[in-house]
Amino acid sequence: MTRICVAGGTGQVGREVVRQAVAGGHRVAVLSRNPPAPGTAGHVDGAEYFRGDVTTGEGLAAALAGADVVVDCLEGLTGKARKNFAAGGARLLAAAQDAGVERAVLLSIVNCDRSSVGYYRSKAAKEKVYEQSGLETLVLRATQFHSLLARVFAAGARIRLVPVVKGARFQPIAHSEVAAALLAAALETPSGVRHRLRTIGGPEIVDMRELAGSWQRATGARGRQVELPLPGGMGRYLRAGLNLVPEERHGTQTFEGWLAMQADSL
Repeated sequence: MTRICVAGGTGQVGREVVRQAVAGGHRVAVLSRNPPAPGTAGHVDGAEYFRGDVTTGEGLAAALAGADVVVDCLEGLTGKARKNFAAGGARLLAAAQDAGVERAVLLSIVNCDRSSVGYYRSKAAKEKVYEQSGLETLVLRATQFHSLLARVFAAGARIRLVPVVKGARFQPIAHSEVAAALLAAALETPSGVRHRLRTIGGPEIVDMRELAGSWQRATGARGRQVELPLPGGMGRYLRAGLNLVPEERHGTQTFEGWLAMQADSL
């Protein structure tokens, strides 16, 4: 039985890592700034929750005590979290090393080091921190999640316009399959290789217009599809196909399959 510390274990992917690890019989410590109360939707029975913050170092030692491996699913989407994303990663790894943790696994985004988008640049900076760590580390880069596309379409549909980025294709993947890959990496026998980079993409590459149509059919949402040019760094990233990894198709859940499973919540 492995003791796994999941940093960011209350987010979308982190919570699924926790759920799968507990189901597999492992001991799980969850590090979160706002641990959920028992009995609430975000709480996984069988996991041990610790309040902590990688931007200050608060609570890290307690959460990491006795852990064999740390899985970093922290998102750093906005504000202080993004500004201190790489530094927070360094602080987490230093605390892990002090606690005797041998390995660390980080969730990241495909080709983040080739994007000028601020959020992606923060991911690339954190990858560098992991590469330079004294621990054995593995970075798992994933393509965009099914849920991200669904949120984009839903936001536009509120005003009866379903946005489609001109020329964009996606290779979406289920967050549960990314969580499974993170957990598998965490449970691997130590390789002796100091740092590794692994990429995982969804099973199919689909034009965004087709994805929007699938979403509308599944949800019954009305609205006119509007093709829009996307300026800036994200537009360049998508037009160059940097969100795609055709040679790394993993998992089995397509966007339509995911939509069918989410029918009651969409």
